[in-house]
Amino acid sequence: MSVSAVNLLDLDGAALEELVASLGERPFRARQLKRWIHRHGAADFDSMTDLARSLREKLRGRAVIAAPAILSDSVAADSTRKWLLSVGERDAIETVYIPEPDRATLCVSTQAGCAVNCVFCSTGKQGFSRNLTTGEIIGQLWLAEHGLRADAFRNAGQADRIISNVVLMGMGEPLQNYDAVLPALRLMLDDDAYGLSRRRVTVSTAGMVPQIDRLAHDCPVALAVSLHAPDDALRDELVPLNRKYPLQVLMAACRRYLRSAPRDFITFEYVMLDGVNDSDRQARVLVELVADLPCKFNLIPFNPFPGATVRRSAPERIREFAARLQAAGIVTTTRRTRGDQIDAACGQLAGAVDDRTNVAARAGHGARVVPVRTWTE
Repeated sequence: MSVSAVNLLDLDGAALEELVASLGERPFRARQLKRWIHRHGAADFDSMTDLARSLREKLRGRAVIAAPAILSDSVAADSTRKWLLSVGERDAIETVYIPEPDRATLCVSTQAGCAVNCVFCSTGKQGFSRNLTTGEIIGQLWLAEHGLRADAFRNAGQADRIISNVVLMGMGEPLQNYDAVLPALRLMLDDDAYGLSRRRVTVSTAGMVPQIDRLAHDCPVALAVSLHAPDDALRDELVPLNRKYPLQVLMAACRRYLRSAPRDFITFEYVMLDGVNDSDRQARVLVELVADLPCKFNLIPFNPFPGATVRRSAPERIREFAARLQAAGIVTTTRRTRGDQIDAACGQLAGAVDDRTNVAARAGHGARVVPVRTWTE
């Protein structure tokens, strides 16, 4: 690839139109390009048979279709599949495919590493390297969708769309990489690309309040908020971003988001940590926190990783906690752990990054370590 060649995976519909116009072509050529790349999975211009030969010649040397390279491909006994993808230098990210009877979900990464550093998340413990480009984000869907489709065709002679849901819940905080995430979201929703429903594309955030408001205006999709604590004191420890955007500020942003959200509720993710955030009293405080906010809770049994300082709540404790929320009229589900055999479960994604935040060095040279307090009744 030449230095000046543009990666077409980086361009949403509007940007493709600008590129085509700069080449002296009509706007409908951008739609053709988009369909070939995203709907059909074309990786070269020769296969785009209905494009004018003159346009194909103009694109050669000026543009490429380049997704991250696959370093490894692992499949768990429950059919969860994880790809380790190279994004250059010493950085690698992970993407997870979760097939279920009524849906097929792809969990997409948005950063190499993560700067939020939640206590219970393996990704944050390895530090942060950089934001992914739009092409590296949408490239995960491009690789997974068309790779799975090719497998399906080989095995059963059919190649319909495979992935029905996309969740931006992989490595990284999506809303810290807003400018690259937004075009990727628009491609996911574009009928000439992946054609997903806004209800079937979910952005997960630890609580980037200004970007939540921007997303509501620019591209409202389903929103999941990593909550994990019922009060600011504990959430400051578990999710350090809370010190900048405390709970009342975050709850207000969630209420605003509902005005344009495709669903009439916000999903709250709540990882269950033994003796930390799982008491009956904490469940009551949680109910009070969201009393006037239409929401659903997704309780996540903590998935262990090397060096973790917290433990998973007992199954009975999780059931009792869920029952408290349900008794208050809150829809509550407990996430079934998928892919932990291949370290593909929630909170286990680590990949490999060139840590520019020097987390390990700071931890070993007098960095402040915040102990996670145990709640007492």
